[in-house]
Amino acid sequence: MNAGCSAAPKLTLLIDILKEIESAVIAYSGGVDSAFLLKAAALSGMRALAVTGFSPTMPEQDFLDAGEAAQLIGVSHLLIETSELEKDDFRKNPPDRCYYCKSELFGRLKGIAGSEGYKHVIDGSNLDDLEDWRPGRKAALEHGVRSPLIEAGLRKDDIRYLSRKLDLPTWDKPSSPCLSSRFPYGEPITLDALKRVESAEKFIRSFGFRELRVRHHGDTARLELREEDIPEMLKPKIRMLVAEKLRALGYKFITLDLEEFRSGRLNNP
Repeated sequence: MNAGCSAAPKLTLLIDILKEIESAVIAYSGGVDSAFLLKAAALSGMRALAVTGFSPTMPEQDFLDAGEAAQLIGVSHLLIETSELEKDDFRKNPPDRCYYCKSELFGRLKGIAGSEGYKHVIDGSNLDDLEDWRPGRKAALEHGVRSPLIEAGLRKDDIRYLSRKLDLPTWDKPSSPCLSSRFPYGEPITLDALKRVESAEKFIRSFGFRELRVRHHGDTARLELREEDIPEMLKPKIRMLVAEKLRALGYKFITLDLEEFRSGRLNNP
């Protein structure tokens, strides 16, 4: 059975689930999953408000992209400032770091839902997320957040396939987790270091690299690229320009990981 045959009934089920939900505040990052959920919400006719948490832990471009996608889909969009960076439990970067971030976000969304008359808070978690280390999932369950994509049995491949069929510009968007995921557990997360990582990745993307991570190890930056992109990075001009930029940002050592990029390399307990 091809992806289309298996995914299409799941979209129908998802829309039925959203109709049953009736109204919800949607935890919306603008990524593949939450943009697809937003589109499905619009198709279902439910009352929905997309809310994006704004903080230094997220790349600025992600917020801009989220706003554009929400406008395209036609769902009201609200930006709220979150303050996870002010919490010691988050800054110390323990293995359950994401729990503290998501707990604050979902708490805020519950408050908005209550004050604005929405029945639920929903997020874009999918079935694949259940197979990874996701401390934020615990926060979602504690706050009674529903995950309609999981309820409909949708995996990432389904979501990308259906997003393409629905003409969503996010269908092939690379994953873009928060910048704190670039820090090995136990490495303190600071505002300065977050800005350094964001600037480094933005510069490297200017050469046309789509999927990458700059892992922050104190005064060392470890670059992860897709296997097919490694030869391009090793071209003398690009290699030297990247090294010069990252040194200017404060890194003393710039390394290239010989293993190819894999999302979630540091996302293990």
